[in-house]
Amino acid sequence: MLKNKKPNSFMVFFRSVLLMLSLLPLMQSAEAHQLRPAIVNLEFTQNGLVKVHIQTNLESLIAGIGSNHDDTDDSPQAERYNQLRALSSKQLSSEFELVAEATISQFNLAFDSIKSDLSFVKLGIPEIGNLNNSRLSDLYLLALIPPAKQQTDQSVNQYVTWQYPQHFGNNIAHFFYDKTPLEKTSHWLTKGATSPKFELNTAYVAKPFSQVAVEYTILGFEHIVPKGTDHILFVLGLFLLSVRLRPLLLQITAFTLAHSITLGLTIYGAISLSPSVIEPLIALSIVAVGVENIFVKELKTRRVVIVFLFGLLHGMGFAGVLSGLGLPESDFLTALIFFNLGVEAGQLAVIATAFLLVFWLLKNPQRYRQWVVIPTSILISLIGILWTYERVFL
Repeated sequence: MLKNKKPNSFMVFFRSVLLMLSLLPLMQSAEAHQLRPAIVNLEFTQNGLVKVHIQTNLESLIAGIGSNHDDTDDSPQAERYNQLRALSSKQLSSEFELVAEATISQFNLAFDSIKSDLSFVKLGIPEIGNLNNSRLSDLYLLALIPPAKQQTDQSVNQYVTWQYPQHFGNNIAHFFYDKTPLEKTSHWLTKGATSPKFELNTAYVAKPFSQVAVEYTILGFEHIVPKGTDHILFVLGLFLLSVRLRPLLLQITAFTLAHSITLGLTIYGAISLSPSVIEPLIALSIVAVGVENIFVKELKTRRVVIVFLFGLLHGMGFAGVLSGLGLPESDFLTALIFFNLGVEAGQLAVIATAFLLVFWLLKNPQRYRQWVVIPTSILISLIGILWTYERVFL
């Protein structure tokens, strides 16, 4: 009579590693296949002009891939998009010239609900870099501020709105005057939404507290899920160390406290570190937690200290993203707090998802470590090494 044989431990481990390694190219190209929101700066000058600066993925505009596709490979225009990504800046500029008029005509800058004509000024396209990362180009446009209409009460009120077409993706619009560039009114616009009215005869129109809270919570969450692949891997590394709750709570608390400190200090300008230094160090932090998971089975004090130090780096990374999105001065603290809450919600979502995937193995710590912790930690470390190399040398 044949007995059921237990699976060979080495073979289980080996197959798990092979499976994880097969996913490596997908992780490596994740950034290339996700579309970031466009950043739109609308600067109103004292000589009656509006300078419009749009930082966007020009290839997606030309190819016609919008926010309805989480992954550009899911779009019918995927082949065209990938061809454009491989073009030099000069070649891509020539491609844009063919569709420039039709593209610009779809942006809607309106004064008192009357659409204004936007004129093309110039285009800034970086040369081809690492094709695993999407390329952001700068489109500069210009419009005239029309004379304000005189109202019956002899007052002059003029409002401007902005709309970015839905099929071009999401965008973050900043309204500001040239004399007060730090005082911005910022709006997170999705699904082709038109911005709230910006009153031209004031320096700032405050947004409701609830609107700021919702907008920046969503931005913080999305910076983790789905866009923060490096932060996701780091949090997963923390989760994998132990099946017990206390080690996880200690690590998450240390990480949260640390990144909250540097997020605030960096945004307020108290500290500053170049992204060229921060980003490779964040990648190395992923390597460190992955490697330690392979050789350490329980929480040590050293681990909590290391997680705290790495959290300081991740906080500076969060600050870099938040600075790019913009923080209106009058809503500064509110936006900062709720962005951080969104980040925390994203981290909890990652942990909850990981738990649901592996909870059935937690009753057997040895099998959990053999089938999940070690193979996944090896994958996390390999990805971290790859990203470190890319961020330092590419």
